[in-house]
Amino acid sequence: MMRRLARTALLLAGSAALLHGHEARKPSLVVFLTVDQLGSDYLARYGGNLTGGLKRLRDEGATWLYGVHDHAITETAPGHAATMSGRFPVHTGIASNSQGVNTREAPLIDSDDSGASPFRFRGTVLLDWMLAANPATRSLSVSRKDRGAILPVGTVKTHVYWFASNGRFTTSRYYRDTLPTWVARFNARNIPQRYAGQEWMPLLPADRYAEPDSVSFEADGEYTFPHRLTNDTARAGRDIRDWPWMDSLTLAFALEGTRALQLGADANRTDLLAISLSTTDAVGHRYGPDSKEIHDQILRLDRYLGQFLDSLLALRGRDRVLIALTADHGVQPIPELRSAWYPNHDAQRVDPAPAWRVVRAALRRAGVDSNAVDSDDGFRVVDAEAFRRANVDPDAIARLWVAELRTMNGVAAADLITDLARADTTTNVLARRWLHQFAPDGPIRAVVSLEPFAYWKTTTYATHGSPNEADARVPVLFWGSGIAAGRRAGEARVVDMAPTIAQRLGIRPLERLDGVPLTLHP
Repeated sequence: MMRRLARTALLLAGSAALLHGHEARKPSLVVFLTVDQLGSDYLARYGGNLTGGLKRLRDEGATWLYGVHDHAITETAPGHAATMSGRFPVHTGIASNSQGVNTREAPLIDSDDSGASPFRFRGTVLLDWMLAANPATRSLSVSRKDRGAILPVGTVKTHVYWFASNGRFTTSRYYRDTLPTWVARFNARNIPQRYAGQEWMPLLPADRYAEPDSVSFEADGEYTFPHRLTNDTARAGRDIRDWPWMDSLTLAFALEGTRALQLGADANRTDLLAISLSTTDAVGHRYGPDSKEIHDQILRLDRYLGQFLDSLLALRGRDRVLIALTADHGVQPIPELRSAWYPNHDAQRVDPAPAWRVVRAALRRAGVDSNAVDSDDGFRVVDAEAFRRANVDPDAIARLWVAELRTMNGVAAADLITDLARADTTTNVLARRWLHQFAPDGPIRAVVSLEPFAYWKTTTYATHGSPNEADARVPVLFWGSGIAAGRRAGEARVVDMAPTIAQRLGIRPLERLDGVPLTLHP
C-alpha cells in the first residue's frame, strides 16, 4: 500500500512539468459520468445496437471494459464516493448506502424527502484539488439520487441537485437556502408530469433483442412490454424516477445548468460537471440483467447520451472537453433465473437467521443486550459500552457468528476483520476488498462473502452489493483531446480515475490516494 501511495505522489508531482513540456492544452470542462449499475458486460453485449454516446465514448476513447471497484460492498454510496476521491471506502468514510448521506440536519428545499448532506464523507475529491489550483473553478453535480449527486463532489458547498419525490430537482440546506432562478425555471416546466400515460415500448424490432419478454421472475410478474406510466400527473412526477425517461430529464437539467453557470466557457479555468444517471439501476433491480427491459434501457441511455454530447460539444467545442465515464457497481441475476449471460447455474440462497440466533443466545448468556449488535454491513457493534460492562470481547461473539456462517452452502467466506488484516491481500481478493471497506479497529467486527451469484434468502429483486466480480466489474472510459482511442489491457480501478484526471489537468491532490494515474496513450 505504501509503495502505491509513494508512486502516486511521484507521478502526480511530475504531471505539471510533463504537461508543460508537451504544451498540452488543458480542457475547460471536465465531465464525469457515472451510470448506476452499468455492468462491464453491457457495452460488449449490446455493442451491435449502440449508435450514440456510449458507442462514441467506448470506440473513440481510452477504454477499459472490465475496470473494477476494488472494495467489498458494491453499492451506490461507496461507489460514488470512490469515483472522484481516488480513495477506497475505508478512507472516504462512506461504506454503504445505509451509512451514506441522509440526515435530519440538512432538510431539503421545497420537499419533505429525507434530508441529505456529505456529513459522513472524509477527505478531499477532484473538485477540491481543482479549486486549490484555481479558486475560480465552477462546478455542478446532478443526479436522480441524493447520494449520486452529493458524494462525487465530497464536502464542497457547490451547485448540487437531485430529483425529489414531488417531481422537482432540489438540494438541501447544507448547500443553500433557496433554489437558483435557473433551477426554479426548469422545475416550472413540469416536464416529468408530461410523461403521464406514456408507454415504454422497445426502440428496435423484436429480432434485435436476444432476450425473451416472458421471464416470470421479473418485476413481480409484470414483465411484458408495453409498460405504461400512470395517467395521474402527480404520481407520474414521482414515478418517472424509475423509468428510462429519467435519464433524459437528468441530462437536460445538467445541460441547462451548464449554460446557466457558464461551465467550460472560460479557457482560463477548468470547470467540473458531474452527472449520475440512475435509471439503469432502477430497471436492473426491477427486471434483472437478463431482461429485454435492461437491453432497451441501455439503448435509450446510449441515445440520450449521444444527444447530450452533441449539444455539449457544440456549446463548448470538442477540443475543450474531457469526459470520464464509469459505474458505481454492477449487478448479479437472481438465483432462480438460470442466466443466459452469467454462470449462475449453481446459485442458491443463504439464510443468515441461524447464525444470528446463535449470536443472540450467546449475548443472553454473557449478559449483553442483544441490541448491542446489528446486521448492518456484517457483524456491527452498535453499543461497545454494553460489552465493556459485561467484560465481554465482541470478537468472541463475532467468532460464533463466523463459525455458523461457514457451515452454510452458498457462503464463500466469513471472517473477522482482524483476521483478514493478516491475510496476503495480493492473492486473497476477498480479504483485500474487505480491508478496502473497513478498518480493523472499527465497529464492523466480522463480514461474510457469499459465493458468486448467491443471494440472501429475503432478497426479492435483482441486486448487487457483494465483493464478487459481477458486482465489482464496471467500465472505465476517458474521452477527449490528446487521449488515444483504443481498448486497454491491464487493470483499471475506479479509484485510479481521479488521479488520472488530476494528472491530465496538471494539478496536485491534497492528500495521499489509493489510486494511481492510468496511461491514456497506447
